Amino acid sequence: MIIKDLKWGRIILPILVLAQVVIVFMLISSAKPESEPISNKIKTGFNAAKIPDEVFFAGEEIPLEKFDVKEALDRELLSNAYFHSQTIRYIKSAPRFFPVIEPILKERGIPDDFKYLAVAESGFNTRAVSAAGAIGFWQFLKGTGQEYGLEITNEIDERYHIEKSTVAACKYLREAYNKYGNWTLVAASYNGGMARVESQQKRQKMTDYYDLLFVEETQRYVFRIAALKLIMENPEDYNFYITEEDKYPVIKTREVEITGPVKNFADFAIEHGINYKLLKDFNPWLRDDKLTNAAGKKYVVKIPVLNSGRN
Repeated sequence: MIIKDLKWGRIILPILVLAQVVIVFMLISSAKPESEPISNKIKTGFNAAKIPDEVFFAGEEIPLEKFDVKEALDRELLSNAYFHSQTIRYIKSAPRFFPVIEPILKERGIPDDFKYLAVAESGFNTRAVSAAGAIGFWQFLKGTGQEYGLEITNEIDERYHIEKSTVAACKYLREAYNKYGNWTLVAASYNGGMARVESQQKRQKMTDYYDLLFVEETQRYVFRIAALKLIMENPEDYNFYITEEDKYPVIKTREVEITGPVKNFADFAIEHGINYKLLKDFNPWLRDDKLTNAAGKKYVVKIPVLNSGRN
């Protein structure tokens, strides 16, 4: 009898243990929420940049049927479409600066697309200075700026003056167009210089920009301008969604004429209801804290019109 009971105990005991484990597991499971929380991870994807079937710069078609041309444009589209912080700032800044330069380009007979050349040159930075010493919105070297009518002294540097430097740029662009009769070559020459463009045309026995080999910066230059145009004109096509409220507004200004010396621009700023910083922000072409102006030349200074308590 004892032997029989031991035999059955060996069989029943494991069954009882297993049953207890199952019961405990069921109790633990019932204590969990009915459903697991949904993961907050968002799947991120990167797509090829959209290349339209036709692309024009200054009314001239870019020959995308050439594989090297299409791939060169693709490179610049990728570089700018995925340089998010920079490109977003360009899109946000455009409403503040384009209305200033667009009328000047139009008045001077320069295609509107050249406003994107200014973006490529300085990125809307009125104080931009290159390693080579080119300065301002349109990146003029000192000698070139003076050649096209800009005043450049220790106290005044009109390369930093948006309107006057845009006029100077228009003079160069018109001169180059009179030489080439082609806006694409005009843009290339703005980067590489007219002499270099002509020397490469003679050396390579080709005249079209898209058939010429230049140093890398000039080789990429027109494509970069075209890419900026495509993205900034159609930002949603490249996954940039910037609301009108996010864009930088035009700040209203009033003009004050200066026809004599200014002993101290800090005092001048305070007298006109702003601070020295804002005076220089809106007039970066004033390069000193004073103005000698012995000749009595007329200068026009912009004074931002701000709400009370914001200056």
